[in-house]
This record gives sequence, C-alpha cells and structure tokens, in this order.
Amino acid sequence: MDWGKVIFIFFALMSLTTTVGFLYEQNGTALFVAASINLVSTLLKIGVKNILSAELFASSLVADLHLIPAFIFLEVSGNNTMAIALAIGAIVANIFSLALVLIEASKAREEF
Repeated sequence: MDWGKVIFIFFALMSLTTTVGFLYEQNGTALFVAASINLVSTLLKIGVKNILSAELFASSLVADLHLIPAFIFLEVSGNNTMAIALAIGAIVANIFSLALVLIEASKAREEF
C-alpha cells in the first residue's frame, strides 16, 4: 500500500466532507476547519507528478479561493448567504478533484 497516496486521498476527501459539514452547521469554526483542511490538501498536491497533476492542483486552488473569501464574508460582514454560495462552489471544485483522482487511478490500473 502506498501511504503517500492514502494521505493524499484522505485530505482530498476530507476537504470535501468538511465543506459539506459547513453547509449542515453554518458557523465560522466549521468553515475555518474546511478551509484549513483544503489548504493542507492543496499543499499535498504541489508535489504530485501524475498525468492530471496540473488539473488536480488547479481544482484545489479554486476550492481555496472559494473557502477563504467565504470565511471572510461570514466573519467580517456576517453574510451567511454569500458564504454558503462560495462553499457550494468549493464543493463542486472538490468533487471535480476527486473525479480526477478516480480517473488517474483507473489509468494507473490500465497500465499494469
């Protein structure tokens, strides 16, 4: 088992689930945790050297650039609606990222 891949996929999935968790419990702490986990996931994607690594990294950056402003909107202006809208955008980006991970995994299986 490749533990590096396990950790990479763990954080990719965790970033999606924590963002969905914010939609359930709409508070600043949940959004901060989601943004923090997503930033860790982005950092882990920097060293990936796969066929779709640029797409993986870009989708993670998109999620970051949704969650960070969402946190600012929620905490600074108290605009819950905008924070939810941006979090939904981050969820879409994270789903796209996980779809790329699955495509990459299926391509790797075909090579064997």
